[in-house]
Amino acid sequence: MALRTTPGQSRRCFGLLRSGGDVWACVLELSALRRQRGVPALVTYQELCRELSAAGPGTFGELSSTGARSILRRYSDAWMSTAKRRQAGDRSARYPRRKKGLVPSRYYAGTFWIEGRRLRIPTAKGAAPLAVRLTREVPYPAPSIRSVTLLADGPRLCVDVTAKIEVEHYLPGAAPDPDRIAGVDLGIIFPFAVVADEGSLLVSGRALRAESRLQLAEAKARRRAVARRAPGKGQRGSRRWRKYRVRTKVLQGRHRRRLAQARHEAAKTVVDFARQNGIGLLVVGDPRGVLDRDAGVRQNLATRNWRVGQLMGVLEDKARAAGIEVTTVDERATSSTCPRCGNQVRKPRGRNFSCPHCALAAHRDLVGAINIASRSPQGGINVDPAGLAITHRRAGRHLPGRTRRDPRRVALEQRGRLVGLWPAVARPGAVEHDGSGESLARGASVA
Repeated sequence: MALRTTPGQSRRCFGLLRSGGDVWACVLELSALRRQRGVPALVTYQELCRELSAAGPGTFGELSSTGARSILRRYSDAWMSTAKRRQAGDRSARYPRRKKGLVPSRYYAGTFWIEGRRLRIPTAKGAAPLAVRLTREVPYPAPSIRSVTLLADGPRLCVDVTAKIEVEHYLPGAAPDPDRIAGVDLGIIFPFAVVADEGSLLVSGRALRAESRLQLAEAKARRRAVARRAPGKGQRGSRRWRKYRVRTKVLQGRHRRRLAQARHEAAKTVVDFARQNGIGLLVVGDPRGVLDRDAGVRQNLATRNWRVGQLMGVLEDKARAAGIEVTTVDERATSSTCPRCGNQVRKPRGRNFSCPHCALAAHRDLVGAINIASRSPQGGINVDPAGLAITHRRAGRHLPGRTRRDPRRVALEQRGRLVGLWPAVARPGAVEHDGSGESLARGASVA
């Protein structure tokens, strides 16, 4: 949630973030000094808090002890999780040893005050109170708010609000049935493919891919435009160069927020589908095993923009709030196994699955969702993918699409920068839809 601050409030908020960076750097230097002396480093939260108490109030500017302790907890959790991974055999895990300029600080319930659009952040003893305005009211009741975190998204100040959300209550007989299950297949083309006994749901990720491609094209065009004015290594950039860097961070932050909003919309569509059909268990295939696989530059970029962990997180949060359980299973070979005869076939390159043994022809992602549901402890679902009713939905209504031309696409087309790019977004008026089954996107067709 963004903050609406005056220049003075903005300087004070960024001062708190810089003070958080000082706390982080102080802990790193203390750990390095103790390693040089052969003394065990201080890594537990209790030990670090004792060192902070010995330093006294006001050591880190206006940063209160509550905010400083939250940074110490962040460091301790990062160190402990790395140690646990290294003990498990993951030698690629690295301990936190890099300094940061701005570090977010968290304030727990009872230390801050919030009412309507007003938020008061605690400061160090003797410092003036810091009250800022929010761009909108918090959508949670004040007693349910557990913490607020002050952070910076480029030049933009934000607060991350954490609240306790009660599980939705249903009337007798209207609650989701735990015996009704649905398989969920995660993908890049279709972020969510859901199959249940009552039907199926396909959530298209075309708008998400279009947003990523337009962002990449615009970033390349901006980089080429300032390549000759870029300062050399060790040189200080001009005022224009600093404005360019700030603007780049603003655009990157907007890009991340737009994609995050689209993923939330896609997860909400899946949960609404489950509630309408009384589904009480979602069996999700875990595809994170493919993230470490080198599949080429283009596919690696698509996998990086996928953000499968965020997809799984938002789906689980929204499902738990609706009283629907979520479990994960291994999705290996689910898209290349025929759900009708059980034979292993060659994985299709497109979206169409065909089995040479039983002549089954169906959507590849729906076939994967059926096989994922069959791996749940409760058993599978008895559906025939050939005659399955499919509901199509699109994630990211606010993203570039058929009914809205993105300003970036218009500017890049005028400069000739979109020649040869993928036709991820339909161009209004470029192709007339005559009902022949062809897509409005240039050079694409519906199989």
